[in-house]
Amino acid sequence: MDKILVVDDQKGVLHSFKKILGKHGYDVITATSGEKALQKIALETPALVIMDVTMPKMNGLETLKRLKTLYQSLTIIMMTAYSTSEKAITAMKYGAYDFLTKPFDNTQLISLVEKAILAGKMSLPVSLNGAEDEEGDRIIGKSPSMLETYKKIGQVAESNVTVLLRGETGTGKELIARAIYHHSTRVNKPFLPVNCAAIPESLLESELFGHEKGAFTGADNRRIGKFEQCDTGTMFLDEIGDMPLSLQSKLLRVLEDGCFQRLGGRDVIKTDVRIIAATNKNLEALGNMGQFRDDLYWRLNVVSILVPPLKERKDDLEGLIQYFIQRFNRQLGKAVKGVAPEILREFMDYHWPGNVRELQSIIHRGMVLCHNDFLSAKDCEWLSQIKLSGERTTEIEQTFSDVVNELLERGQKDIYKKAVLTFEHLLVKRALELTKNNQVLAAKMLGISRNTLREKLEKNEDISLFKK
Repeated sequence: MDKILVVDDQKGVLHSFKKILGKHGYDVITATSGEKALQKIALETPALVIMDVTMPKMNGLETLKRLKTLYQSLTIIMMTAYSTSEKAITAMKYGAYDFLTKPFDNTQLISLVEKAILAGKMSLPVSLNGAEDEEGDRIIGKSPSMLETYKKIGQVAESNVTVLLRGETGTGKELIARAIYHHSTRVNKPFLPVNCAAIPESLLESELFGHEKGAFTGADNRRIGKFEQCDTGTMFLDEIGDMPLSLQSKLLRVLEDGCFQRLGGRDVIKTDVRIIAATNKNLEALGNMGQFRDDLYWRLNVVSILVPPLKERKDDLEGLIQYFIQRFNRQLGKAVKGVAPEILREFMDYHWPGNVRELQSIIHRGMVLCHNDFLSAKDCEWLSQIKLSGERTTEIEQTFSDVVNELLERGQKDIYKKAVLTFEHLLVKRALELTKNNQVLAAKMLGISRNTLREKLEKNEDISLFKK
């Protein structure tokens, strides 16, 4: 019979655990404080510890840290009624097997207990790593998908392993990167973010690796690149899928042996930089198309963390809304208390293509216009926009349907290729018109990098399926 120690300062909770776990054949012992837990473990040698975070005197996280120092292989599950990213990540950092948020159902509890005890018997290693929020911006969320993200952060932060963050635009990948950094052993060293899509290809190599005087026209002085500036620190390479092929081999070498040369230089420079990369693109598909090196992909994808889109974590909406309201109250000198019920319902039904960044923008705009205690649909210009967008989307879908039917009926040769090129040509042309030929804004509007936009313009294919 496996022995489980449950640690909580509430006797009612201890009684419930004894009843639930006892029915499933476990021998349950209890302790009402961290100090007593240390005494019980020395005498009883349990197979598993389930411990609350919030306790008087020595709290659960402090007890966890002590226990993992004394008994490295001990399997511990932490639990709390007030889940935050900080607690979940810190618990994983200190070596917790998992993190539970109250209330949880009995089936979930028993399933986790079985897995934890089995892991302990198999002598599986318990990761002792962690991560935290960035000052100013915070990671908000206690949904199951976000708790999984916190656990992953906690498991990788203290190691020097390369991490690949994957997720849609606006999900907060840079915040996750900063969380890994803040809980790493490099926290007192530099953290340098580089957006690979925002820097022109001709400048990106110099930005990353530096250049020698005279390396190219305009290189009047030696320049130290990001990799030299970031030595012993952490570099966040955002939009890594947009890095040009010509630079990917140079990045691969840095990842493999820490060596590179400045542009126009001969000296080999050695650096020690931890890489956290992020992308909203399918790198596997880019690899199949010859646009991303397979060997670089495997080097970056040592540990992958999927940052969930907002549509998959609707449980976090109210918390995010309240956080942004408090934040903009401070910035704007207002005292808005929340959002009106009707707009909250609309928020819950919306699919959030722009994710948390879109929510932040809408709340910010509403706060500027709001003169009452609660944000309304009028403040956010929300209801009218959603209805108009829905009507317009229906019209566009119908138009596309008519065009597709006509094209298929014509039976033109290479229709798929021509259709893609035609639509691409029209999109690029219209984006440039709307932005008055501003390539940076046009690329942003299209959701592509400026380098990709330039490639489209260089092709300049004026193909039209609509010519008879």
